[in-house]
This record gives sequence, structure tokens and C-alpha cells, in this order.
Amino acid sequence: MGQKTSPSLMSQPAKANHLRWLWLGFGLTGIAMLSATAGALLAVSLSTKPLMQAQLSAEEAAVFSQGDISTTNLRLPELTRPVNILVLGIKVLSSEIGEAPNPANNGYDPVVNSFEGLSDTMLLLRFNPQTQKLIVLSVPRDTRTLVEGLGVTKINAANASGGPALSARAVSNLLGGIRIDRYVRINVQGVEKLIDALGGVTVFVPQEMKYKDDTQHLYIDFKPGKQHLNGPQVQNFLRFRYDKLGDIGRVQRQQMVMRALVEQALNPATLGKVPQILSVVQSHIDTNLTVEELVALVGFGVKTNRSNIQMLMVPGDFSDAAQFEASYWLPNRRGIERMVSQYLDSDDSNNKKNRRAFDPSDLRIAIQDSTGQPGAAEAIADKLKQAGYRDVYIADAWVEPLSETRIVAQQGDDEGAKAIHQSLGFGEVRVESTGNLRSDITIKIGKDWLQKKNLSN
Repeated sequence: MGQKTSPSLMSQPAKANHLRWLWLGFGLTGIAMLSATAGALLAVSLSTKPLMQAQLSAEEAAVFSQGDISTTNLRLPELTRPVNILVLGIKVLSSEIGEAPNPANNGYDPVVNSFEGLSDTMLLLRFNPQTQKLIVLSVPRDTRTLVEGLGVTKINAANASGGPALSARAVSNLLGGIRIDRYVRINVQGVEKLIDALGGVTVFVPQEMKYKDDTQHLYIDFKPGKQHLNGPQVQNFLRFRYDKLGDIGRVQRQQMVMRALVEQALNPATLGKVPQILSVVQSHIDTNLTVEELVALVGFGVKTNRSNIQMLMVPGDFSDAAQFEASYWLPNRRGIERMVSQYLDSDDSNNKKNRRAFDPSDLRIAIQDSTGQPGAAEAIADKLKQAGYRDVYIADAWVEPLSETRIVAQQGDDEGAKAIHQSLGFGEVRVESTGNLRSDITIKIGKDWLQKKNLSN
């Protein structure tokens, strides 16, 4: 009788052949996607109006760097150097541009497609191809600072007074003179259409949110919990200010939405949708980026490791109501210097030597439990104190149930967060500003702590 051949051995060449064809298919699909995207972008570049809608004077244009930031090779545009992009979210009511109210609207003051009002959102994005990091710095709109021609006031007034150039100068001065390469202004309608074009976003609503304003047709009504939101719903989620953190609560929700969008939308398929998305939001965007530069930025975002997307906020504190007539976010100058030198310095090779020496006793550590397990926060606090951390306190519980513990570098101290991660032996490090405001590091305890606890027992 002849020797029988094992079925598993017979299947190996077939499997290998199948995998080769599979990878070949993926490769051809990728080439087709890149070719289609490049062709569509070329069509957008040649057949549509420029993305820049504002008419900048020569003096205003000189505020932004004039050098190239990207190059186009045989594939798609790519960044050639670190780039700082100022992003302004604008909401303009008809009354703010002098339109007479319509009596038939019964007091309704509609939002209009304009870029000339106060900036509702201010972000500085640093795309760094050298470190492969994307830094997102939130600038609270109530930040009290010097705005040329207006004196010391809220920074969001800069756009209404002098457009993107004055906003760029104000942000640059606030951050010690850093370079601003380009700007993007997008209004409320544009944000809504952008979110819808990306298929919406799933976020965890941390609390009940109710607010009604008939003059703006603003009706906010959210229940706590995980929800998939469309464009208008995301706007309502972001515009809600009626909690104890006010404008800073809005900044934290902005970072929550951005983090969720990164997880859901920044993938190679999004790159292929850029022409379609541009066609939808183009009339609601004003920017001095070219289409090719915009694609280079999106391409960089698609390739960036999620752990290398770091979200910060201008360090500061709330103003005293007895000291000022208006409410302000008062910037901490020393904190800004440290943050700029670590994350935004033009010479990124200096970042490490500019950092202060790590000392566990210097860190203020907040602990927020999301598990609902009695004693969880106390157990983590005891473990950290045994490891040499002295300023540890238990803050309000985190309402979103987490499967993995988050070690949040609230003030941008990623070295401190990594050291805590090493001490605990579990969790993930995040550089973002969604933690307790009083802290340097916030630990949000997830279910992985329970697994770690059970294994050690």
C-alpha cells in the first residue's frame, strides 16, 4: 500500500499560495486606492475654488511661514518638516454681522456661514515627521492674554477683530513666540458636515445634559452613557457649558471627541474619502493650506501610532470672581514654558535636555475609580505611596466603565505617567487633558486592576 499523505501537509502549499494571492490583492487594492485618490485630488485642485476664502494682506500673510511644508513624490504628498497648524472653530450669529432680525422668526438668531466672529474653539496642531508624533494643544477660548489692538482680553476675541493672522499672533505670543505655519478656520456648519461625512462618532456622555435656548434653536438633551452621535448632536455635546468646569469642561469634551474620531476615522480608507469630504465641507472652510498640503497632513495622521497622538491644554487656573468682572482662564507662564520646550520646541532634539528631572514626590496624582469596587481607589493609593509617591488623593469616580486603566498625563508629564505605569504594572498611558484639573497625573481605574488583583491573591 502506498504511504498516505497527511491532509495538513497537503493543505500547506495551497494555504501559502492563497496567502500570496491575498497579499497581492491587498497590494493592488492599495495602489488603486492611491491612484484614485491622487486623481481625485488633482481634479479637486484644478476644478474647484481655492480653500482660502479670506483675503489676507501681505502683512497678514507674512505672519505664517512661507516655506514649503510638503513634497509630492510618485505616490501622495508627504510632510518634509515639523508643522504647526492653528485651527479655529467659529460660530457666527446673524445678529453679529449686522443682519436685521426677521420678526417671523420669533427671536430666533440663526447661525450663518461666516468666519468673522469669536473663535469658539482654538487648537494648535503640531505634525512632526521626525518624531512621528501629532500634538494637539487646546487653547481655552477664555484664556486671558494680550491681543494686539485690544489689550489684555479673552483670546477668542482675536479672530473677530483681526481674523486668522491676529489669532496666530496672539497664540504665538502666548506660547513664547513659536512659529505658526498655516491656519484652518471651520464654522459650525462645516464641523457638522465633517462629522456626518465621517459617519458620526461614538462617545461616552458623562452626565445628563439639558439646555434650551429658543433664540438659537439649541435644544440639548443627552442621557449619560455610550452613544453614537451625528454632526448636529456632536455640536450640542461640545457647546454645553453648564457644568462646574464651564469652558474647561468643553475643552475636555473636545478632546474626548477628537480621541474617538482618531480611533474610528483615521485609517487608510479615510484618505480615499478626502476629495468627497472636501466637496461637502469646502464652503465652510477657510485655510491657507493647499489641497496637497492638506492631504499630506491627513496622510501623516493615518500613519501615526495612536499612542503618539498627544492632547494637551494650556496650563492655568480659573480666575477669581472677585478679581475680574468676566470669567477667565489665567495661563500659568512657567507651565507653558515647560510644555512648549517639551512638545512644541522648534528644535525637537532639545526636548529631553529641557525636561526637569523626574521626582515621584513632585507629582500630584488623582485617582478616579470606574469599577465601582469598594476599596479600589484606596488600594491604588496605598501602592503608589509605598512606591514613593506622596501627593496622592482620591477624586470623584469616573462614570465611564473602563476595561483598561488609563494613566492620564494631565499636564503633559509623560515621563511621570510612564513611571507610574511601571510601578503599577498595568494600564495604558495617555497624554491628554481629560483628567482631574488639580492633578499632574490622573489614574482612571479600569477592570484590568481587578484581574491584576485576582492574579496576585
